[in-house]
Amino acid sequence: MGRRKKIVQECERLMDDPENIRNIAIAAHVDHGKTTLTDNLLAGAGMISDETAGEQLAMDTEEDEQERGITIDAANVSMTHEYEDQNHLINLIDTPGHVDFGGDVTRAMRAVDGALVVVDAVEGAMPQTETVLRQALREGVKPTLFINKVDRLISELQEGPEEMQKRLLSVIRDVNELIRGMTEDMDDIDDWTVSVEEGTVGFGSALYKWGVSMPSMQRTGMDFAEIMELERADKRQELHERTPLSDVVLDMVCEHFPNPVNAQPRRIPRIWRGDADSDLADSMRLVDEDGDVVLMVTDIAMDPHAGEVASGRVFSGTLEKGQELYVSGTAGKNRVQSVGVYMGGEREEVEEVPAGNIAAVTGLKDAIAGSTVSSVEMTPFETIEHISEPVITKAVEAKNMDDLPKLIETLRQVSKEDPTIQIEINEDTGEHLISGQGELHLEVITQRIEKNQGIPVNTGEPIVVYREQPQEASDQVEGISPNRHNRFYISIEPMTDDLVETIQRGEASMDMPEQDRREALQEAGMDKDTSQNVEHMHGTNILIDDTKGIQHLNETMELVIEGLEEALDNGPLANEPVQGTLIRLHDARLHEDTIHRGPAQVIPATRNALHKALIDGKIKMLEPMQDVRIDVPNDHMGAASGEIQGRRGRVDDMYQEGDLMVVEGIAPVGEMIGFASDIRSATEGRASWNTENAGFEVMSNSLQRDKIMEIRERKGMKLELPPAIDYI
Repeated sequence: MGRRKKIVQECERLMDDPENIRNIAIAAHVDHGKTTLTDNLLAGAGMISDETAGEQLAMDTEEDEQERGITIDAANVSMTHEYEDQNHLINLIDTPGHVDFGGDVTRAMRAVDGALVVVDAVEGAMPQTETVLRQALREGVKPTLFINKVDRLISELQEGPEEMQKRLLSVIRDVNELIRGMTEDMDDIDDWTVSVEEGTVGFGSALYKWGVSMPSMQRTGMDFAEIMELERADKRQELHERTPLSDVVLDMVCEHFPNPVNAQPRRIPRIWRGDADSDLADSMRLVDEDGDVVLMVTDIAMDPHAGEVASGRVFSGTLEKGQELYVSGTAGKNRVQSVGVYMGGEREEVEEVPAGNIAAVTGLKDAIAGSTVSSVEMTPFETIEHISEPVITKAVEAKNMDDLPKLIETLRQVSKEDPTIQIEINEDTGEHLISGQGELHLEVITQRIEKNQGIPVNTGEPIVVYREQPQEASDQVEGISPNRHNRFYISIEPMTDDLVETIQRGEASMDMPEQDRREALQEAGMDKDTSQNVEHMHGTNILIDDTKGIQHLNETMELVIEGLEEALDNGPLANEPVQGTLIRLHDARLHEDTIHRGPAQVIPATRNALHKALIDGKIKMLEPMQDVRIDVPNDHMGAASGEIQGRRGRVDDMYQEGDLMVVEGIAPVGEMIGFASDIRSATEGRASWNTENAGFEVMSNSLQRDKIMEIRERKGMKLELPPAIDYI
């Protein structure tokens, strides 16, 4: 029997014992060594050869991942590890570090109970470290820390024991500050800070395959002085043999991460708003493999042979082939064709997957990433909130018209697999718009359409996504229907940043019980009366119904909302989406007869009224911004900061870190297109950099009119602005 088959059998045997299961994700800033570390763990579990571990990058299964040297898709693997005479099943997800693929990290966190956060010893905690920690803690996932590339401190930076200790302690301190700040308002979490003494911090080198932690030092008798000696004498193989990285990390995983039995009672109330006293809630809290089936789909991938494969966490029941299951938000049932577990790039079919495990399922044709799949109809899980929203759009069209149906099908598939991508399909013009998190995100998607699907495409220049937002409160505005029989009186006001953030983070939504929503909005600063009259939310905009006892308003409200949504999706300046607006409906006069207050009357009346109110509230264009960090040798610092300033950006900070200068700043996304090649040539390829989406900011007054005209022209709109927009 082959080694792989043995591992699969052992995994199957352990699946029924949730006490010994650990579901974990490895998360970090880009290039801090997650995938190299995962290779070590696979080698330790006997799944790849020890010699190639660290170079094989077994979890980067796609060709473009190997070529670019970055992880693009989260990859799952199940492995076994013996700890304290007990075999454990570890279901691991290796997540991307690049900001453009942050959606994969957010989705992976829903499936796991523990996150191993990897930090580069030289670079320390970076912006994306903060983001992945926030994503983990928001989902109630417990962190531990592994400080990687310690070999560089010893051999490259030639640091002595004291300097090294100082540096490592400062990394731990920074990570703990982030954890403390993010968990202070979370009642269900005790102290989740990491500590060397407790064994929740590991150190080592994923590239040279050695690692240590306080418990491992006590077990092997190795101390830092000896490690430094062996590292400096180039005896890395001996180091690896005496204190293998995989043992240290997998022991830490088994010892310090919660198993599903401990984790699910805490996590279920956080991610599910159904009836806490129901049998289903009990079954999920108890990880009951005999209960109703509940699967949360966190990832959809295409398999050339099996079609769509949905991966996700089984919270209750046992998944088996042939089951008929409901998929939230769709009618009818889907039939499970196969169930399996992942072994890196390969999927191994098994008979069944019980609660507490991560499963790969085929046959769920209606599922998308984020679906709740169950054997009974149930309240779906909370939607997975992605921190950043699409900021760049590209037009894609098929080179051959014959490929058009296949391209449309592929684009629909793409948006199913990756909910952070937005697709707009225009069947009339044959032009399709893809919006994503950044240039690289879109480049990867279009490349995959060409390579994997064999569809030659033409792509347009990247287009930046803008927003529109009022700057002050408006007066009350009247909207009159075309037949003049219906009138609506509305006003608008801009919302505070706290309110907008609360909605973006999914802490207040129309899916929640009314009481919870009210409390969340009041906590974010909305007054009590307003929070009681919330009628509808659309994007980050809220409709407040301040009317009193108006006849027929109830049956007309759906049309009112439709008109308002149309106006919000296409703002008055350049048809860009409106954000952060509080709309108050003060009064309405409606015709007695239903026929005179139909869609053709109500929708234009509310749409026009809202546009008038937004213009009265001095609506302006907002542009997406990016935080930029550049690490560069001293003599190229001027060129690096010049690259930010030359792009309408500003430099906020410059400081020395090791032998490099760090330049931190912020710049508009629209100006950052082509930044990669420019910064390379300006610094002779010596700079490393990364960007983080930093939300939207009001564009400077001098640029407003030109930008609005440019967008209106591109969209084929009239070039004259309404006379009321005289403030731009």
